[in-house]
Amino acid sequence: MALPPSTANWHWKNKNVTPWAKDWLKSELSTLSVEGTNSESVSISEVTSVEGDAELGQRKSKLLTIFDCHVIANWVGTTSSGSQVEGSLEIPEVSHEIICDGLSDFEFKWSLKTARSPEVEAVFSLVKSRLQSAIETKLATLPSSIIEVHGKDVYIGGNSGTATPVQGTATPPVASGSAANPAPAPAAPAKKPAKATNTTVVSVEAQFQASADDLFDLLTDEKKIPAWTRNAAVSQAKPDTEYSLFGGGVKGKYVSLTRGKEIVQTWGLQSPTWPQGHFATLTTTFEQSTDSTKVAFNLSGVPLGMEEEIKRNIEGYYVHGFKSIGYVALVPSEPVYSSDYTRKREGAKKAKNKRQVEEESSPSFVVPAVIIGVLVVAAAFAVPLLSSSPVLRPSP
Repeated sequence: MALPPSTANWHWKNKNVTPWAKDWLKSELSTLSVEGTNSESVSISEVTSVEGDAELGQRKSKLLTIFDCHVIANWVGTTSSGSQVEGSLEIPEVSHEIICDGLSDFEFKWSLKTARSPEVEAVFSLVKSRLQSAIETKLATLPSSIIEVHGKDVYIGGNSGTATPVQGTATPPVASGSAANPAPAPAAPAKKPAKATNTTVVSVEAQFQASADDLFDLLTDEKKIPAWTRNAAVSQAKPDTEYSLFGGGVKGKYVSLTRGKEIVQTWGLQSPTWPQGHFATLTTTFEQSTDSTKVAFNLSGVPLGMEEEIKRNIEGYYVHGFKSIGYVALVPSEPVYSSDYTRKREGAKKAKNKRQVEEESSPSFVVPAVIIGVLVVAAAFAVPLLSSSPVLRPSP
C-alpha cells in the first residue's frame, strides 16, 4: 500500500541532476545577447566547459537545490562600425550559496582577445555591464528550473481540495443541558511500551582539505551549522545538552565532545519510518594529517532495513553539505557495511582458512609429502656411502 504524501514526503530523498544542469547552463547562457546605445551588440557564442555537480533534495516536504558549478564560455560582439570583437568568460562558482542564500556575489573573469581600440573598449564595457547583468538574471532561474523539471521525481503530490474527515469520527450533537453536566472525558489510552528494535551499524568516511578543529566547529557551532545544512540549528556543544539539525529533522543529545578529536551524540531521525523514541549513537572521529583530515561517521543503532537510506543521508547531507561550502573531499566516502554483512564476511574468511588447513592435513596432501621426505633422507645417506666406496681401477 502506498504511503500518503504527508508520510512519503517526510523522508530524505536526493536526485543527481548534474548532467541536466550542465546542459541547461550550456543552452540557456548561449541564448543571451544585448545591444548598446550606439548599435553595438554582444552575446555568448558558446559555453565551452561546465564542471561541478548539482542535486535536488527533498526533506520534510521541502525541495532543496544543491549545486556548485564552474563555467567557461566565449563571447562575441560587434562594434558600432561592424567590426567583430571576441573574448572569453570564466565564472568560478555558480552555487546555491550565491543564488539562493546570497552569501557572496558572482565573480566574472572577462578577457578580451581582440586588439584594443576605442570602439573595442566600448564593446568590452557593454560586455561587463549589460551582458553580465543578463547572465546573473538567467542564472537566478536555475534553482526554480531544477525544481520544475525534477521536483516530481522526489516529491509525491497529494490530491487537491479539502481533506475528507474519516468516517465515524464526527462529533456527536450535544444534548440539551449537557453543558451544565458535561459527560466525563474518556480515560487516555495507556502508552504502549516501545518495541525492541533490531539494529545495525552504518559507517561513512570522507577526507577533506581542512583542519580537524574547523570540521569539529562545523558540526557543533550553532552559528556555523546552517552554512552546510541550510536550515536553523540548535547546538550548545556541551555534554548532556540537546541539539537539533536540519530544522528539527535530526535531534539528539551530546554525550561527549573532544575538540578536533571526537564527538559522541545520540541521534534520532524525525521520520515516520524511524521508530518513535528510538535513538542511535553517532560517533564522529577526526584524524588530521599534514594537509587534510579524515572524518569517520559511525552510527550504531540504525534499525535494520534502513541502512542504505541512512548511508545516503549521511553522504548527501553531511559529506556533500561540507563540499557545498567549499570543503574539498579528497576521496569518496567509504561504502557502508552492516554488522550482518561484516559477520558473514568474517565467517567466510574463517571457513576459507579452515578448508585450507583441512586440505593440508588430508591424505592427498600428506602422502606425497611423506614420500618426498623419505627420498630426501635416502639421498642424504646415499651420498656419503658412494663417496667412501673404493674406485675400481683396471689391473696393469
